[in-house]
Amino acid sequence: MSDKVTVLVAGSWGTALASVLAANHKEVYLWTRRPEQAAEINEHHTNEHFLPGIRLPENIIATTDMELAAAGTKAVVIVSPSSGMRQVARSLKPFWKEDMLCIHATKGFETETMKRMSTVISEELGCKEGEVVVLSGPSHAEEVVRLCPTTVVVASADEERAVAAQGLFINNDFRVYTNRDQLGVELAGALKNIIALGAGLSDGLGFGDNAKAALLTRGLAEISRVGVELGANPLTFSGLAGLGDLVVTATSQHSRNWRAGSMLGQGKPLAEVLESMGMVVEGIRTTEAAYAIAVNLGVQMPITDQIYHVLFKGRTPRSAVEALMGRDRKTEMEAISQETWEQWHS
Repeated sequence: MSDKVTVLVAGSWGTALASVLAANHKEVYLWTRRPEQAAEINEHHTNEHFLPGIRLPENIIATTDMELAAAGTKAVVIVSPSSGMRQVARSLKPFWKEDMLCIHATKGFETETMKRMSTVISEELGCKEGEVVVLSGPSHAEEVVRLCPTTVVVASADEERAVAAQGLFINNDFRVYTNRDQLGVELAGALKNIIALGAGLSDGLGFGDNAKAALLTRGLAEISRVGVELGANPLTFSGLAGLGDLVVTATSQHSRNWRAGSMLGQGKPLAEVLESMGMVVEGIRTTEAAYAIAVNLGVQMPITDQIYHVLFKGRTPRSAVEALMGRDRKTEMEAISQETWEQWHS
């Protein structure tokens, strides 16, 4: 069998995962649309725009040729921004073979359709959604490429494919667990970006650790609430894809979502924040999609609701916090159905 693995595309996370794979496999092809980026990676073994100061393994081969990238590969790892996922999968389709393992590591929704990334990929490649493996968990690209110990989860309804993905990535620096709850892992990875934006807002407003701890705790509650409503396993949200990824994304200055929220909390307009970031902030698009999902389901997501109004309806961050603090009195453990209670304890 070929020892070639392919990563699409060459952003910070795609490049970091290519670096992990390069430690395990003979050839790692890294596809990019930009010829100048491919030339930099091949000639200098750097990707300075996304990962400044990092030297990449020499067995990473960058290309703008999708056919060359996909030819003879045993696995394709798609790490496109959510807004570009459908187009990237569509570009891969002519060269896709059924025996290739397909993994995606993108945390977001397609805003126009509110579809998860595994759904988008399966529609474009013509495979079953459960055959797509999801990679998620607490993992900053900037730390992964420096070989900091990192632990993630790969999830698929097809256990054999999840185990194959685990074997593809796992090494002494990058530990990988498997999970059958593909839906829950994918939802957790996307929705935690909203709470990370909120944590940044809180820090930008100077509210301190008490406020952020409450935000993370209640944020995880609303992520779990909508996840269970959609059919996910509630235990997933206390694992790496849920609690683990939420903590790292909402507390680290490596996090684009936290940084964007912090700037918004300091009073900077959204357009200025996005321009200064220079990279995709998935939580912004995810907030729009999650707000619509919550409305459609009739599920309460109060933090998401307030962040949506800050981002898209002109509400000030401070008034959003006041609205959250002024909500009706509640019991911490919201009423749940007997069916859900039994699922939690089965």
